[in-house]
Amino acid sequence: MAYSNPLLVGTGIGLRQPHVALFMDSTPNINWLEVHSENYLQENSKRRYQLRQIRHNYAISCHGIGLSLGSADGLNLDHIGSLKALFDDIEPTLVSEHLSWSSADGRYFNDLLPLPYTQECLDHMISRVNQTQTLLNRTILIENPSSYLAFKQSEMSEPVLLNQLSHHTGCGLLLDLNNVFVSCSNMKTDPYAYLANLDWSQVAEIHLAGHTLKKLPQGHIRIDTHNKPVCDEVWAIVNNYRDTLAQIPCLIEWDADIPSLDVLLAEATKADQHLGLSAYA
Repeated sequence: MAYSNPLLVGTGIGLRQPHVALFMDSTPNINWLEVHSENYLQENSKRRYQLRQIRHNYAISCHGIGLSLGSADGLNLDHIGSLKALFDDIEPTLVSEHLSWSSADGRYFNDLLPLPYTQECLDHMISRVNQTQTLLNRTILIENPSSYLAFKQSEMSEPVLLNQLSHHTGCGLLLDLNNVFVSCSNMKTDPYAYLANLDWSQVAEIHLAGHTLKKLPQGHIRIDTHNKPVCDEVWAIVNNYRDTLAQIPCLIEWDADIPSLDVLLAEATKADQHLGLSAYA
């Protein structure tokens, strides 16, 4: 793999606040941890201190939600400066952001909003990713979003845009398999066709998560809620790509209705079993 990294092996979990004390007091048996970057930006905060301590025992991946790379607004240089200070302090193995936008005219929205997949969008994302990587002085990963609508203006598929973005910027890809399944289900397209068109050599991290099936008068829609176990259909995708995925670090992502740490560790063990990896010693 182009982005193989020996520091991240097997399955990790997201470090969430209800479990931080457990990681401060002991070393739960998990390979690596991912944190949301924006939760740790204050240099002298308790959270930053805790992350510094936990970092001694686990490799860390930092996952951001606030750069709004797809926005027409200029890059928020203060935010990028805070991120760089965090990364210089914690030295994460991987850093990632989203193929989305979340600000307009300086106003920020609490969501990751979709983009039309046009040449103009691709050129814009290439410029923004190049600027960001230069300012951070590191390669970043870009994650595929969960989608609930498609733009008529789109000129290319999502995997083609991601491939081109990676090719032109050198960024890696964070492939969220739950997002692939959710998006393809909502758009009534084939997730396996999506994955067949993706350049797997650029995939440096995998996300696995649960979602919610919501019934509407017009039918049903799948919503990327991250509040339950991985569904059978996504495990089937994992099984189908087992040999490839076993070479890429995978993360169990659970952000709402957070269960006990034991539940997350069991889900990570299940992922390793699907991937044919050794169970935790």
